[in-house]
Amino acid sequence: QVQLVESGGGLVQAGDSLTLSCTASRRTFGAYAVGWFRQAPGKDREIVAAISWSDKSTYYADSVKGRSTISRDNAEKTVYLQMNSLKSEDTAVYYCEARIGGYSTTWVTYDYWGQGTQVTVSS
Repeated sequence: QVQLVESGGGLVQAGDSLTLSCTASRRTFGAYAVGWFRQAPGKDREIVAAISWSDKSTYYADSVKGRSTISRDNAEKTVYLQMNSLKSEDTAVYYCEARIGGYSTTWVTYDYWGQGTQVTVSS
């Protein structure tokens, strides 16, 4: 069992930057691929970014490519999502999810996820 806790969300203005953190409870978190997903009101949960367990492979959705960076510190059992040049359409609840094996762009294929952290971007 892996418990994930997201943090770092909040209310920001358009153009600001934000770094979200996902901290795991399990020492072997380094064996898990991690994805960041988001869900806006009335919309499906969608992939934002993902990272392999080895930190050697990453994925970014087109909507955040070029202004976001996903990284991980396995010693700290934490995955980060830095988002720059935030837009109003980035407003959503952001979820961190983990799974054994390679990363996936589909949230239901993950084994664990946290409670989410709200990001609100005001224009």
